[in-house]
Amino acid sequence: MRIGVPKEIKNHEYRVGMTPAAVRELTARGHQVFVETKAGDAIGLHDEMYARVGAKILPNAEEVFAGADMIVKVKEPQAAEIRRLKPGQTLFTYLHLAPDPEQTKGLLASGAICIAYETVTDSRGGLPLLAPMSEVAGRMSIQAGAHSLEIAQGGRGMLLGGVPGVPAAKVVVLGGGVVGTNAARMAMGLEAHVTILDISLPRLNELDLQFGSKVSTVFSTLDAIEEQVTQADLVIGGVLLPGAAAPKLITKKLVSQMKKGSVIVDVAIDQGGCAETSHATTHADPTYMVDGVVHYAVANMPGAVARTSTFALNNATLPFTKMLAEMGPEAAMKKNPHLRAGLNVYKGTLTYEAVAQAQNLPWKSAESVLGIAA
Repeated sequence: MRIGVPKEIKNHEYRVGMTPAAVRELTARGHQVFVETKAGDAIGLHDEMYARVGAKILPNAEEVFAGADMIVKVKEPQAAEIRRLKPGQTLFTYLHLAPDPEQTKGLLASGAICIAYETVTDSRGGLPLLAPMSEVAGRMSIQAGAHSLEIAQGGRGMLLGGVPGVPAAKVVVLGGGVVGTNAARMAMGLEAHVTILDISLPRLNELDLQFGSKVSTVFSTLDAIEEQVTQADLVIGGVLLPGAAAPKLITKKLVSQMKKGSVIVDVAIDQGGCAETSHATTHADPTYMVDGVVHYAVANMPGAVARTSTFALNNATLPFTKMLAEMGPEAAMKKNPHLRAGLNVYKGTLTYEAVAQAQNLPWKSAESVLGIAA
């Protein structure tokens, strides 16, 4: 198979779809890999490193897309990239389609086979290709929140851990999944007061056993969210409904009742955000104010630590990339139900129910479009 790795073009996005080590795994199996020049330059993965392991370096994205059977990226394709997709070509990347009707429309029109990292599953019910970036984003959310609490950034002028004689900040984490757990771990390390809310009692029990008295766990209800968020200095939005739009747990009214100078870091912004007042920002201009509350809602948070993120992501995606290359997309998805769960668009047909519900569009199951008997 011919695999293309274009340079990412989203604002301040420096990750790259494949590392040289991942490319070597494919070229060693007889596949061709086309890498756009300088695709990994920003994080020290230079053209000669890719060439050394058998990749062909191409001068622009047009040639990468034109020559490849499968495109391996990091972020959702931008409008110019969608126009380059060909019917029957495979796109393997993060998509986050639910809050993005324009991207959905473009991918449906392209005729491509679009497999989303964020909806690929594993045997334990997890999301193995989303998890590494959720780990990064969860840990980064505390760094971003701590910075945003500084008075020069519009925050309350608080140090997360306080100092002797001065109380630590109160950090409230909405969602006890991968993002929330990693956020809590970092916040506890900085000696903040941490509370995690979740709707799963078994998950709250796990967190209680994991962290003990260092964290407070609260069952998530409307009352609990209102009580905790209005008391918080820093709120981390780490909720997730796989493939679907994030629930709006923080209303506009609730934001108006929060402490002035408090901070919301909405990690759920890739799926539309969990605060009604959230809209996607970039690393170039990451924050804005609503009712005196600082909002940090960068849609590609892990891109700020692009080298760490690239290697973490490749560790997770490589087995699936190899399977797609070795077997072809249809055969690979027929054989592996977890990879099949990643199929969002198939040659003009929407194949993910949560996206269809979010955008009120018709859909067919991955099994039906692939001809798998029920």
